[in-house]
This record gives sequence, structure tokens and C-alpha cells, in this order.
Amino acid sequence: MTRASNWERARDWIRADITRRALREGDQLPPEQDIQRACGVGRHSVRRAMAALAAEGLLSVEQGRGTFVRAQPTLLYRIGRRTRFRENLLANGMKPGSDAIGAEIVPADAGVADALALVPGAPVHRVLRRGLADAVPISLTRSFHCATRFPDLGERRSAGASVTEIYRDHGIADYLRRETTLYARLPEKWEARLLEQHVDQPVMVMCKTDITPDGAPIGWSEAIWAAGRVRFSLSAEGASHD
Repeated sequence: MTRASNWERARDWIRADITRRALREGDQLPPEQDIQRACGVGRHSVRRAMAALAAEGLLSVEQGRGTFVRAQPTLLYRIGRRTRFRENLLANGMKPGSDAIGAEIVPADAGVADALALVPGAPVHRVLRRGLADAVPISLTRSFHCATRFPDLGERRSAGASVTEIYRDHGIADYLRRETTLYARLPEKWEARLLEQHVDQPVMVMCKTDITPDGAPIGWSEAIWAAGRVRFSLSAEGASHD
């Protein structure tokens, strides 16, 4: 039987404390020196163990504060044509939430213009929000909407209004998802920071287009999901990320 290396012993010691709930969600890890003494290993081994557990999503390394235990929501997110973000979380018994990160009006680049059937350079709202499940970050969404058709969208999204509410107030009682594209990658540093995850832990990128029932595009978005905190289920019925 292969003997565990020093860093693996430290990793297993920390993981065991989390498993038996000696360390609970939100608890700060003991000082490195305490883990060194408990495991009989050096500082480098402790730091490697913590980095490995952060990459698994068990720990959150917060600059200037320390390292904390991060519990993982078991969220099953159903993707189809109509189910909304809020409904998905409530169906999982989780409290939905979101943070406004930024909102501005920018010229549509070629990709956004094509998705929204606009001319390149047309003014669009670019809104960045962070989605939460029981106050745990699970996604970052960058969305684009025509600023002429929805002049108040940026301001209202920053104030917490959902896309569904804004569409309805502009005469769109129902909308569908035309298509969904999913792929995995490593996060950028700012994405990992806002998702409170390790930069070596992958994210799932979901791109989708909202359309009216008659097929007119009204919104395009790119959502970056913390891959370790959510599972996706694709079906014929519906999802849009509010």
C-alpha cells in the first residue's frame, strides 16, 4: 500500500474534520502552525493541502481574512424554455438572491448585435449580476438588452427588478429561450473572486437568447456558473436566468 505524502496527510486531516463536522460551514481553519503540529508536516505541505481542498470547492480562500469551510449547495438547475431562476431555486428548497455588480449602456459588438437582431454599435444595456442560493454565490450573469426598447432596464435591474418583471412592464407577457450553449473552462481571477471559489476549480458557461413567442430576440446573456455547486438537467420545458 502506497504511503500518503505529507501534503496528502494534511489534506485528509482537514477533510476529516469537515466530514465529522468539527469544522462547519463558515468556520475559519486553524492557523497553519496548528495544522503542522497536528499532522507532523511542514508549512509547504499544509498550503498545498489547502489549495487542493479549495480546488475541490471545500474551502474558500479569502484574501486578507483567511481560509474558511465552504459548504456546497446541491442545486439541480433545470434548463428548458420557460422555467426561471427564482423558480429553479425555490424548487430546490433554496432562497434565491442576487447582487448588482454593474450596469451601463454600451455599443453592441458584432456578436451581441447579431444575437439581438440589431445593427453593430446600437446602444444596449450591459448588466452584470451575481446569483445566490441561500446566500452562497452560484453564478455571474452578463446580459444585454436593447436600450431603445427597454430604456429603464439598467436602472431597474440595479434596483433588483427581475428581467421577467421588466419584460412584462414593456408589454411582453411571456418569453422563451431560443437556444442554450454550455461549455466548461477555468474562471478568470475576477470571476473566481466573485464566485468565492479557487481559480483552479472550473466553471460552466451558459449562453442563451430570450425571444418573444413569435420569435423576436429580446435579450442575450452569458452566465458563468460555479461548476461544483450546481448540476444541470436539460428538458423541453423551461429556463431563463433572471
